[in-house]
This record gives sequence, structure tokens and C-alpha cells, in this order.
Amino acid sequence: MRILPAIDLKDGKCVRLKKGDYATAEKVAEDAVETAKAFLAAGAELIHMVDLDGAKDGTHANYDVVRRVIAETGAAVELGGGIRSLDDVQHVLALGVHRVIIGSAAVRNPDLVEEAVRQYGARIAVGVDALSGTVRTDGWLEDSGEDFLSFAKLMEGFGVQTIIFTDISKDGMLAGPNFDQLSALRRAVSCGIVASGGVSTLEDVRRLKAAGIDEAIAGKAVYTGALDLAAAIREAK
Repeated sequence: MRILPAIDLKDGKCVRLKKGDYATAEKVAEDAVETAKAFLAAGAELIHMVDLDGAKDGTHANYDVVRRVIAETGAAVELGGGIRSLDDVQHVLALGVHRVIIGSAAVRNPDLVEEAVRQYGARIAVGVDALSGTVRTDGWLEDSGEDFLSFAKLMEGFGVQTIIFTDISKDGMLAGPNFDQLSALRRAVSCGIVASGGVSTLEDVRRLKAAGIDEAIAGKAVYTGALDLAAAIREAK
């Protein structure tokens, strides 16, 4: 299993939210490049980045920051937030991004996912962001009404090799992942699963690994010091 440290960007700044609520945005680091360097020094192999402005309104205001992180650190980066068309996918890949995360657009336009996977294969991941078992869109503000398991199965049917699952109620709360939903997802699909939301202790890492989860995103716990990133990476391996 791999641990993916997270950098969430809003107005060019590194922030964290609680339960996806933009009103709770709190700056957690001064500079994304320096943050990425620290993550790499701790042993990170892939950095999870989210363009929160893009997720909310489709703008690409944070792309220069993403480009700088990749160019100045050499980090492998996955990026999500506001990727709504094949042109967006191509634009993100041109930044040097290793893996592109399609979220809201996968719900509204499943054909986009199918075509993106056809062209780019494993470089396409789908974000399944759920609250009370249904998939949320538009920066988690809208409820699609789509069951998260049914949606995940549909995406796997299109050839998606990686699903990033977030239980929104756990995000930024340092209360542990939703192991029940992750276990249900593991039983439902055979593709790679990335756990997001609530990962905050080495015990969380051990339980996720035992549950067959392939990767886990660590955000707030790393910034607060509740989770030692290097130790989590060693535990995951």
C-alpha cells in the first residue's frame, strides 16, 4: 500500500477543509513547492493535489502552482478538481501530471470517462465522493442521488483502474476512515482503491492495508503532526 500526502489549493494557497465546507478553509502551509519537497523527503512516491477552486467553479487558477510543484521538485502528482472535459484532461497532462482525477464530470458525463480511459488508460482515475452513501458533485455541494457502489461498478466497467473514495463526513475530521464503506467498495470492485478522508493514525494505515486498500491519502493529520508521514509510509509498505 502507498500513502499519498495531500496538497489542497485554494486561491494559490495550501489549505484544508472540514467535511468539504469551503467556509472552513484554513491555511496549513506557506508554499506548495516546499511542502512537496518535505513530502518527498519523507518518502512519498505520489502527491495528491486538489484544485478546490476548480472543483467549485471550473476555473484553473491554481494550475501554475501545480506546474511549479512538478517542475521544481520532480514529484509525481495526481490532480483533481474542475476537470470536466477531454480538453481539461489534456491540459492537466500537459502540466506534467501523472494521474488525472475526474470527479463531478464522471457523474454528469460518463462518456467522458470512457473516452479518457480509452486514450490514456491508467492515467485516469475517478473520484467517488460520497455522503450518506450517495455521490456528491460540484465541490461536494450537490447530491447526485447516485449510489456510490453502483457508480463505482459503472466506472470499473469503463476500464477505470483507480477509484479514489472519499467519505465526506470523515474529511478533515481526524476521526478515522469509513472502514465499512471501504470494505463494501473492496468487495464490489476489483480495481485499485484509494482511501481518502479521516486517515490519521498508524492503526488506520494498518487497518486499510489489511482491508486490501491499495493507497491512502493523508492530509490534515500530516499537517497537524498527528500522523508522522515517514512512519506512515513505512507502515504502509
